Amino acid sequence: MKFAADFRRIARDALVGKWTTAVIAGLIASLLGGIDIEGLGFNVHIENSDVSSFRELVTALTGGRTLILSQTALGLSAVALICALTAGIALFLLGGIIRVGYGKFNLDLVDGQESGINTLFSYFSHWKSLAAARLLETAYILLGFLLLIVPGIIVTYSFAMTDYILAEHPEMSADEALTRSNEMMRGNRWRLFCLQFSFIGWQILSSLTFGIGNLWLTPYMQTATAAFYREISGTEPVEF
Repeated sequence: MKFAADFRRIARDALVGKWTTAVIAGLIASLLGGIDIEGLGFNVHIENSDVSSFRELVTALTGGRTLILSQTALGLSAVALICALTAGIALFLLGGIIRVGYGKFNLDLVDGQESGINTLFSYFSHWKSLAAARLLETAYILLGFLLLIVPGIIVTYSFAMTDYILAEHPEMSADEALTRSNEMMRGNRWRLFCLQFSFIGWQILSSLTFGIGNLWLTPYMQTATAAFYREISGTEPVEF
């Protein structure tokens, strides 16, 4: 059985000579909603308070005398809200595809195979099942957190291998992939937590760079997680 230090070593060896490609792939995956890079995320949202503030601004500028202008402002706010919701849904669907592609990218690194940026976009033909998997996973995790924090964390770790499973078996249905991940993670949730926690020092250092350091830390962590998947799935990572 391998430990956190072993998975980190495998990741470092796999990234030798490939750091530039890995950083670019991680950044693209983040921008397209596939993964989160702390400090570098781009989120579009409109709060009710934003709309109210906008209305107050219009009222202040017009002295409350120009009803047509106020109605126009409300119309523009509604359009902006619809556009934001549409963009959010599109990014959610696209992210479900990209994150599976990014999982395959990291598995290729661990396996010592050539892995290019184009791997991120190689699962568009399976977009329906990938979108369904992400939707179901999100729903289960939200339900878990609605119950209590601990159930939410357990559910999150239970489905942590879903992307890697779909990367290797894109023909699977969403429910099958989630079920297999849950089975695979039994007895391994704590191990994955320990692996992730072992990066805490690097995460603290990266926070001192205003998130820039995460451009390198993210590929390191993701590749180590791919190596973790290789072990618990019964396929040992290639030794370098």
